[in-house]
Amino acid sequence: MINRRRKEVPILNTTSTADISFMLLVFFLVTSSMDPDKGMTRQLPPPEDNTEQQEVEVKQRNVMELRLDADNQLTCNDEPIAIDQLAQRVADFVANSTDDPNLPEKSEREVNLMGRCRVSDRHVITIEADRLATYEAYFDMQNAIVKGYNRLRNELALHRFGHNYDKCSQQEQEAIIMVYPQRISERVEPAKD
Repeated sequence: MINRRRKEVPILNTTSTADISFMLLVFFLVTSSMDPDKGMTRQLPPPEDNTEQQEVEVKQRNVMELRLDADNQLTCNDEPIAIDQLAQRVADFVANSTDDPNLPEKSEREVNLMGRCRVSDRHVITIEADRLATYEAYFDMQNAIVKGYNRLRNELALHRFGHNYDKCSQQEQEAIIMVYPQRISERVEPAKD
């Protein structure tokens, strides 16, 4: 009988593998740049409550109605408008610098750093987008609206504080936002069966 020895498989020492893996993980986390998510700055409505809801009545002069149909055609108060004209239309509507009776009302308020000011706090821009409209058209519309607000805020910052809105301190930005608050309401069309 021949005694054969079993060949033993050499054991690999893996005690430091976990340490090395952990160190590599920490290294990559520290050296990686993690950009924050970008998106639209909108305050979402609170979750629906089954309790009684109060309906707020808004005067027609204070409302700008924007509609985006399935063919990506944009209308402002039932008039067709090009996307590149929307920012200026929003700025003119919100500012109502000539106190036009067809544009939003303003109210007198005490604003930090500015004293008593006429603020545009009664306007509402309503958006209604068809579900078949493209995302690109929808976001172009949203960007144009924000551009209109930014134009107004920048002009006010230059006039009151002598520098652009993005260079303003936190207090200055809050004061400017009080004068030109972003008031956007999105209507959701009900799902069709």
